[in-house]
Amino acid sequence: MFIDSAKILIKSGNGGNGAVSFHREKYIAKGGPDGGDGGKGGDVIFVATNDMRTLADFRYKRKYQAPSGENGGANNCTGRSAKDLYIKVPTGTMIKNDIDNTIIADLIKDGQSVVVAKGGKGGAGNQHFATSTRQIPNFAKVGELGQEISIRLELKMLADVGLIGYPNVGKSTILSMITNANPKVADYHFTTITPNLGVVDLGDGQSFTIADIPGLIEGANEGLGLGHEFLKHIERTKLLLHVIDIASTEGREPLQDFEVINDELKSYNEKLAKRPQIVVANKIDVLYDNSKLDHFIHQLNKRGIEVFPVSAATNVGLKELIFHINDMLKTLPDDNINETNQEFIYKPKEDDLEIVKEGDTYIVRGEWARKLVCSINMSSYESLQYFQRALVKKGVMKELEDLGLKDGDTVIVHNFEFDYVK
Repeated sequence: MFIDSAKILIKSGNGGNGAVSFHREKYIAKGGPDGGDGGKGGDVIFVATNDMRTLADFRYKRKYQAPSGENGGANNCTGRSAKDLYIKVPTGTMIKNDIDNTIIADLIKDGQSVVVAKGGKGGAGNQHFATSTRQIPNFAKVGELGQEISIRLELKMLADVGLIGYPNVGKSTILSMITNANPKVADYHFTTITPNLGVVDLGDGQSFTIADIPGLIEGANEGLGLGHEFLKHIERTKLLLHVIDIASTEGREPLQDFEVINDELKSYNEKLAKRPQIVVANKIDVLYDNSKLDHFIHQLNKRGIEVFPVSAATNVGLKELIFHINDMLKTLPDDNINETNQEFIYKPKEDDLEIVKEGDTYIVRGEWARKLVCSINMSSYESLQYFQRALVKKGVMKELEDLGLKDGDTVIVHNFEFDYVK
């Protein structure tokens, strides 16, 4: 099954907590604090590979979490940092933030990798908080939480040439004749229901890739037919091979077909309409009026578009076509492949501290509040003093007073509840 999109949740590892410890050894008095730092949490790293063709691996497993770092220990022992989590995706995968649809990364080369979620830093042990006036720090810092992100993976095939056109005009037949691909071929609409990729080998080390996209019809950009699901796969191609049924075997006019398909490309993506095109007038073996072909070629040549008459069924004209494509590809830049032209690294927004009054209770929420409370030893007077100073320095107390806080009122910071005394 060809799966080209998936939504998953990723979470990097939390940092380990710093330790509260004091050196104790025979004959050594007042050894001092020796709590070690916590280890770093694991990153979530995406890696592109040519060994995968679809995103089917993400169809059932939707959550990926990197391990957390270990807590610090006594004797200044730092906790072990966690291993990073590597997630393999097919080459050509674009990673987007599912919340605002911003591009995080576009992996277009085999082996290319990107850190999408960074692991939390380990917390500092109490050894870092000793001063000349605070010689017995009974607190340490907790590790930072990992980043949790909902992301969307979108696979866009990487091919030099994209085959486009109405259903049943011979695109799959052309692909089967000029490449090593074996697409399904039949005489009915939408024989091709998934993109097919083939390699054209011209010998002497020369080759190019070509993708057969399911047939487009009028209104495809609005969701009609099957082609609208796969239009994105031709966005990365350098050249479009537009196949036309010149014999009008289904009653449509070739020029009208050409106009309709190009209108669909333009409606989907303005850049696609400007992509270089070669028009292939297929089915000349069943064409009974050559003037129809001459008129078609004349009309497109006036627009600067080349037309190659071929018969995919009898292999007429295909050799000349593929050599012309190869020559043309040498002159075209690669700037269509990477739409981002840069590497996007997701940076989560800083935590917004929330200070509210709910009923008779004043509540302080947010990551800053959580980290502060988790780093406090509530049984230590010195640690509680640090807690109070932090609230004043952050401006929390002033904002609480502005909300009407007075003596005896209840305050909850994260999950720590106390009565305010001025």
